[in-house]
Amino acid sequence: MNSPLLQLLVLAAIAVFLILRLRGVLGTREGFEKPQVTQRSERRGPALEVIDGGPDLDITDHAEEGSDTAQALADMKKADNTFHVGEFLGGAKGAYEMILMAFEKGDLSDVVPFISEEVYEAFQSVIDEREKQGLTVDATFVGLSELALTEATFDADTKEAEMTVRFKSELAYVVRDNAGDIVEGDPNGIKRQKDVWTFARTMGTDDPNWRLVATGE
Repeated sequence: MNSPLLQLLVLAAIAVFLILRLRGVLGTREGFEKPQVTQRSERRGPALEVIDGGPDLDITDHAEEGSDTAQALADMKKADNTFHVGEFLGGAKGAYEMILMAFEKGDLSDVVPFISEEVYEAFQSVIDEREKQGLTVDATFVGLSELALTEATFDADTKEAEMTVRFKSELAYVVRDNAGDIVEGDPNGIKRQKDVWTFARTMGTDDPNWRLVATGE
């Protein structure tokens, strides 16, 4: 074997060795494969931010993006730049406990500013009927197991906004008759109930209070 041919074979062997080493280090790709994401990148958290023209997380945390409810919430914010969905739900939680306990204890005087006339009349009629029957309620609010915004609507002409919220609560609850006998509830148990309440407010006015305008289950 002459010297030029031997040198060519040696160079070819070196080239094959280098190609195999590179394949082992870099791997191979076929077509347009998406790049792998390292664990470091995954820990950076979501890319969504509240920026001009971007998603409003205060809305998308509580309503499906693009839904009628999400659009209503966005319109509320345009009408009143102090409105914040998360803050509203925090206030709704406190209002629910306050109004519910006022109803159970039979005294609505402290919650009149937070309920509509129709709701007041409906609640008061039940309170009056209990009194006629000589029934008393012993109730203690234990807590909420669920609070969720289910629907929001906004009238652009009147600026009237409505927020419907689902509550699931737990109460220590006992109803007694004139003799003190228990006619409903369990002194050693917990009453679980679900309520769907609708609150309303005219956006952009000086009155910051939302009022309970409808109730259901």
